[in-house]
Amino acid sequence: MKREKSISRRDFCRAAAAASAVAAFTGSLRAEEARTPYAWIDVHTHLGIPMLRDNALTPKMMLDWMDQHNIEKVVVLALVSPEGWMYPVMSDWVLEQTKPHRDRLLPFVDIDPRQLSYLRGRKGALDMLNRYLDAGAVGVGEHKCGVPFDDPRNLEFFSVVSDLELPLLFHLDSVRNTDAPGLPGLEKALQTAPKARFIGHANGWWASVSGDCTANDLGSYPKGPVTPGGAVDRLFDAYPNIFGDISAGSGNNAITRDKQWGREFLIRRADRLMFGTDYLGAGQGIPQFDALKEFNLPADVQEKICRKTAEKVLRDG
Repeated sequence: MKREKSISRRDFCRAAAAASAVAAFTGSLRAEEARTPYAWIDVHTHLGIPMLRDNALTPKMMLDWMDQHNIEKVVVLALVSPEGWMYPVMSDWVLEQTKPHRDRLLPFVDIDPRQLSYLRGRKGALDMLNRYLDAGAVGVGEHKCGVPFDDPRNLEFFSVVSDLELPLLFHLDSVRNTDAPGLPGLEKALQTAPKARFIGHANGWWASVSGDCTANDLGSYPKGPVTPGGAVDRLFDAYPNIFGDISAGSGNNAITRDKQWGREFLIRRADRLMFGTDYLGAGQGIPQFDALKEFNLPADVQEKICRKTAEKVLRDG
């Protein structure tokens, strides 16, 4: 995080608290690894989102589900944009719900970039994100806004996230954070915000593993063999600040549509890939568990995808 030469008392206290939290986080991970080396860290979950009227997840339901599946920690995401879900899940609510369980429920927050005019631009966005960080936020997302990825308002917001050196989990499809085949808009964002750690998710991002990705594919679940030259691999090669979240149907489809390619991709890109589920409703099926088991990955690759890459992305900065 960028700092002035003379550090403020608030920044000093936050830095001390962050150091203490990292030490506790590291200690708990080591203790857990001694018992279950491949316990999961899930970088994509939601609280309070009912798929049916009676199954909106509470923190207790999330923790019970985590215990059932040997998941040590989850990232809990906000959804502040109107295109994100049937109703917004606000950052303050995510912070409130996760507060009693910060050892396991890690809150991400967000700002819709169309609000920047009300916030008076960068300074207002920076002040708001700092307020969220003071309240315990550890990242930004799910950024799921109905504008192009390289919309100037998005780029301005991403640059603020970069100034704070935070992870940012985004949703990219044919409606939210839209882009063209080859993902030129995302590439512009990676250049604009080099210290933000972008985490790719959803149809448009994952369809782009294949070199033959079309505009229609950015909003769907393309099947069949993956062809060389996909934007995901190209961006991984060119930019150190882009990662992938294998959650949801889109992530599972990407790694299983061409299983020979999928296994090789997981092995080759384990330093950039993170386990996620997009768990948001009781009784929801999670195909990633079976898919990763079927791939029978080398132990070091499995460990990176299960938790090690997530540890790095969540701690860096």
